Amino acid sequence: MPTPTPARQPRPKRAGAPQSLLDAIRERYERDAPHAHFPTDHTTIVFGEGAPDARLMFIGEAPGADEDRLGRPFVGRAGQLLDKMITAMGLKREEVYIANVLKTRPPNNDTPTPEQARRCAPYLFAQIAAVQPEAIVTLGLPATRLLLETDAAMARLRGTWASFTIPEPDPLDLLPPDLLGQTFAVMPTYHPAYLLRSYTQENRQKVWSDLRLVMDRLGIA
Repeated sequence: MPTPTPARQPRPKRAGAPQSLLDAIRERYERDAPHAHFPTDHTTIVFGEGAPDARLMFIGEAPGADEDRLGRPFVGRAGQLLDKMITAMGLKREEVYIANVLKTRPPNNDTPTPEQARRCAPYLFAQIAAVQPEAIVTLGLPATRLLLETDAAMARLRGTWASFTIPEPDPLDLLPPDLLGQTFAVMPTYHPAYLLRSYTQENRQKVWSDLRLVMDRLGIA
């Protein structure tokens, strides 16, 4: 597993640039429609939302029914739990950036396949490059395995910093050259939906321990 990058110093605000790049990535996604290559059960594209220059980015696996209806990530029961997690960290939802591996709802809320994740990966990677987060929290195995290129179980991955590097060359040809090859710190943890299914004190403590590591890294503990 790659060695995690050292903690970054807070960055100066980049007025306008991150949002304009995110808008361009979304336009490219809508034009390319990678979801046309696999079954979906969607009425809208759920691209992502939050601060375009957020210090912290959360990445899940795919939108559900509530997300598809509203066009926003993490707004159902799992999203409500994520909101509580963000608040417990001393942050507000609008201060972070939230996205998913897939931008459209899979049939029956199925887990994304590796091929589906591969087709959507360039757009997620471009989102990461645009936001430039100081830390990324991957929620669940699909996002974690995509970024870390691993088949390991979450029990083995969580609680340990890893890293993700923006690939070169940029397959979308959208990113400025200085954003390519950059490395970002990644903290894997359980998806909020998993916690809802297995809401034990042990699992809650594991996730909170992971989030505490993120808070320490960002200096918000």
